[in-house]
Amino acid sequence: MSLTAGSRPDGTRPPAAVEEPTAAVGAAVAKVRVPRKASKAAKVPFRVRLRRDRALILMTLPVILLLLLFNYVPLLGNIVAFQEYDPYVSSNGVTAIFHSPWVGVEQFSRMIDDPLFWGAAKNTIVLFVLQLVLFFPIPIALALLINSVIRPRVRAVAQAIMYLPHFFSWVLVVTVFQQIFGGAGIIAQTLEDHGWSGFDLMTNADLFKYLVTAQAVWKDAGWGIIVFLAALAAVSTDLYEAAAMDGAGRWRRMWHVTLPALRPVIALLLVLRVGDALSVGFEQFLLQRDAVGAGASEVLDTYVWNMGIQNGDFSYAAAVGLVKGVIGICLVLGANKFAHLLGEQGVYQK
Repeated sequence: MSLTAGSRPDGTRPPAAVEEPTAAVGAAVAKVRVPRKASKAAKVPFRVRLRRDRALILMTLPVILLLLLFNYVPLLGNIVAFQEYDPYVSSNGVTAIFHSPWVGVEQFSRMIDDPLFWGAAKNTIVLFVLQLVLFFPIPIALALLINSVIRPRVRAVAQAIMYLPHFFSWVLVVTVFQQIFGGAGIIAQTLEDHGWSGFDLMTNADLFKYLVTAQAVWKDAGWGIIVFLAALAAVSTDLYEAAAMDGAGRWRRMWHVTLPALRPVIALLLVLRVGDALSVGFEQFLLQRDAVGAGASEVLDTYVWNMGIQNGDFSYAAAVGLVKGVIGICLVLGANKFAHLLGEQGVYQK
């Protein structure tokens, strides 16, 4: 029995094969446009988004209004830095701006020639460097120490004790230090009772910068601990387990796992701290000004207060404050650029 080509053994023919698409069909398929980003949703109109997010907008509206009222509207008052502002030339201080004479950059020239300004600037820079070296690393070290405590109850109690002074006012902080390190404080009285000569650290102008740094550490170190503990909580325990299986001890795990996890937070806080370099404090120094003298306690914030509020020289005080703000912005931008060079995000991305 002979079989013809393409036939089966039973003599039937298989079904015809599906033909390939013709050139016309291929051309029609090619004309169909495939969107570049099929997952990208269509743009929602502004009116629809406004109706959809109206609850969130109403919640944030009071914050936006307060921000505009207390942070951005006062910026318009910097115009008095270029005037010889006199609040008594009109019925109120706002309209007095339009009646005060223009002096150009005279206030800034006066600032450059003022030795008191340079003394306050020097004290500010010295205190900033000292607090950056002595104060900034302490919350990191305390956060690492608390994080190493195994028992949760002990960790919570230690964190609460360190965080509590943040809620104290500077009046209370200075009072506590006065009762401990003052001439009539506990330490001085104890030394005198045992035949030693007492001391008064609160009136020592040479040690004042270390005193205010210690006060800032005691008051605000607990606040920084919370930020670093939150960053440490996001570190996966699998990384520590893998490092332990590879033979890494406690210090090696801290160096290779913990500190790299804290690098973004450290870079962010460092950028913000550098940007706030010329604002080392106001109330803390004003309260202790009479004890150590203006030569040791005068910083830019207290200098602006004394010139503007105490002496009524509003234009000159506004000029000093304006220069201080511009320098702060430049420091933030420079520090953020340096953070980008180190591979960190900083305050904002590239």
